This record gives sequence, structure tokens and C-alpha cells, in this order.
Amino acid sequence: MSFQKGSKVWLQDKEYAWVEAEVIDARDKLLVVTTARRTKIMVGPEKLLPRDPDEDLGGVDDMTKLTYLNEPGVLYNLARRYALNEIYTYTGSILIAVNPFTKLPHLYNEHMMEQYKGVRFGELSPHIFAVADASYRAMMDEGRSQSILVSGESGAGKTETTKLIMRYLTYVGGKAAVDDRTVEQQVLESNPLLEAFGNAKTVRNDNSSRFGKFVEIQFDGSGRISGAAIRTYLLERSRVVKITDPERNYHCFYQLCASGKDAEKYNLGHPWSFHYLNQSKTYELDGISNAEEYLKTRRAMDIVGISLDNQEAIFRTLAAILHLGNIEFSPGKEHDSSIIKDSKSNFHLQVAANLFMCDPDLMVVTLCSRSIQTREGNIIKALDCAAAASNRDALAKTVYARLLVENINKSVGQDLDSKIQIGVLDIYGFECFENNR
Repeated sequence: MSFQKGSKVWLQDKEYAWVEAEVIDARDKLLVVTTARRTKIMVGPEKLLPRDPDEDLGGVDDMTKLTYLNEPGVLYNLARRYALNEIYTYTGSILIAVNPFTKLPHLYNEHMMEQYKGVRFGELSPHIFAVADASYRAMMDEGRSQSILVSGESGAGKTETTKLIMRYLTYVGGKAAVDDRTVEQQVLESNPLLEAFGNAKTVRNDNSSRFGKFVEIQFDGSGRISGAAIRTYLLERSRVVKITDPERNYHCFYQLCASGKDAEKYNLGHPWSFHYLNQSKTYELDGISNAEEYLKTRRAMDIVGISLDNQEAIFRTLAAILHLGNIEFSPGKEHDSSIIKDSKSNFHLQVAANLFMCDPDLMVVTLCSRSIQTREGNIIKALDCAAAASNRDALAKTVYARLLVENINKSVGQDLDSKIQIGVLDIYGFECFENNR
């Protein structure tokens, strides 16, 4: 694009990425621009992008209204709106949300939901409720299922946005009772359950989802919620066995360790006592009580319909995983073989086997050897200490992943007769590090 004297432009800047500037002269193939700080710079046109000549100081609520929809135009429009506490902006049918990192209850109360109910998309200020309502109306008008995709970097607010969508859909979806629990309650209470087992503290986010989930909210012909299905995928299994400061393992482990009598029942203590938790010295989250969160998780389990027996089995398995991680190995008498290291490790082995409801001797064989199938039959090969530890960690990761998938995915009742649904895809957050690991 050619620029002339007087053209309003964006200038690439090392500190701010882009700054506002104006072309004041053209010399051969170079342009002289002046910035808002009255700095004159001579640059090539490849360092510039066009800027809207008639800028709204408050930004525009739909960026398709921008004359030039380029990177700096988008960035500065979002910044202007954010400075005015406007965290939502449209780009056509896409809603961009900038995480305010603070509670904004006035934006999400019942009065606000009623305001957006049935209103044509775009008539009111940008809002997540408008997107949810547009999906619901399209489903009802067209008789076709709809999907909402929630994407963004880690800590951007994807999980909270997904919860708000679910909350709005349960608001407009009416009441449909299942036993003494409404389907809406089951849908909403699945959130703390998912967060307990699938979320963890990371460098940038104290409650980061370490898995993706697809929530399918099912409706009957009159638009009432009739059921729901939750599918989890891409769980970060490695976090179960390996963490670094200042991150944490999954919330449920710390909740269980703070559960009082339940923790005692499973021979648990402070998180620093367990290898899978003490690799990081971060055991608590600011403003969060692990003991209170444990009670919330148990309440959520009750509401979504997980029986007391199954709840017991879930927490027993979590405790077994923690004890499993404390089993250490030392070299055996045979070459490249291993044995349980000492009495302390043997204690954790016995407890883990008891909680897993399996034979301790069989667990030792499973951890310290592997079976190789040949034409002549199975050959048992001893494993050295490193391989045995790897076996131990693989078992912990596999058990935890199956625990999450099998219990969470089945926790909310599906309506197999439902013909229309709204699917909400909460995509795994992306991150960018100086050194990716």
C-alpha cells in the first residue's frame, strides 16, 4: 500500500509493538513519520500499516466497523475498550473477551441474562450472553444443533466463559427435573467437579484447565434442557507425576490431603509428604482453602449423581496414586534388576495395594518387571531402577486418566432421545514460553 503526506499510520516499535504515527514527508523510497511523542523517524513502507483516519477514542464495539482491520488496529481498539471496562468486543459473529482478572458480578446477574434473552444479536452491547442466546435462538428457529467454540491462550478466561455460556443456557432452558436434582444443577455443578480433577496451578494461571472438554447440552422440542453429556480429552497426564515450581498437581490431590478424617483414613498427610506433590513447594493457593474446596467437590459429586460408593472409590484411588509415587527402588541381586528400596517404600507399597484392592506381591512384579510375548510363550524380564520408576509413573498416569474420563464423562445424565443440542467446546489453552519444554 502506498502512503502519502498526511497519512495516518501504525509504526512498528520494539517496546510497544506498534505506535501511532503520521507521514510528514516522502523521500525516494523512504517515508518520514512523526510519532505521538513527536519523534521523527525515517522508515521504509514495510514498517508501516494504515491507521483509521477517523478513530473513536472509545473504540468500536464491532471491529468490522474499522476501516483497516489489521493487527495494531485490533490491538489498540481492544485496549481502548478495556480502559473503559468494556471487556467484550465483536468481530462480526465472533466475540473477543479480554480477561479483566477481577469479579464483575453486575455483568452476569439474572437481570443481565433477562436483558439479552430473545434480543437480536448485535442490538445490545457485546456480551457472552448474546452469543449464547443467538445459538439458542438459531437452534429453536432452524431445528438444528449449534456449536460454540471457546479458544485462547492459557489464563485468558476460557473456562469461566464456558461456565457463563452453560449458565445462560440453563437459564433460558427452563426446568426439567431428574429425581430430586434438576438437569440444570447437574450441568452447572459439573464445573467444580471438572476443575477439581482437570485443573491445576500453572505459572500464569492458578486455575488452568489441563484438558479440553466438549459439553453437549441437550434440549427437547420445546427448548427445555433434557440432558447433557461431557467429554474430556487431551488430559495433561504427565502432570500427575511431574511438576515444577511454582506450579501444582491437580487440585483434587491437595483437597484430599486437607480433608481431615478422610485423609487419615487413607494414611495421607501434608502434601510435602508425597513425591508427586513435593516436587513443587507451592501447596496452597491465595484465598483458597483446600479443605473447603474438598467439601465443594463432594457436594458437586452428590448433585451430578455420583453415588457415595463411587465417591469413596474415586478418593481411595487418588490416595493410592499418591502412595504409589512414594515407592522407591534399589538395585536387585541380578543384573539390571530392581527391588523395593526400604521399609518406608514397602509401607507405601502395602497401602497403595490395599487401596487399589490388589495383591502387594503382584504389584511388585508389575512394577519391577515386564512381560515379553514370544512364539514360545511369555518371558518375564527384570527392570532396573529407572525402568521400574518409569513403570510406576506410567501406572499412576493411566489410572488417573481413566478415573477422570470414566467418572466425569458419565456423571451427567444424557438424553438419548434428544434431537437438538448446543455443543460448547472449551479448547486446551495455548502457551508461549521463551523455552518450550
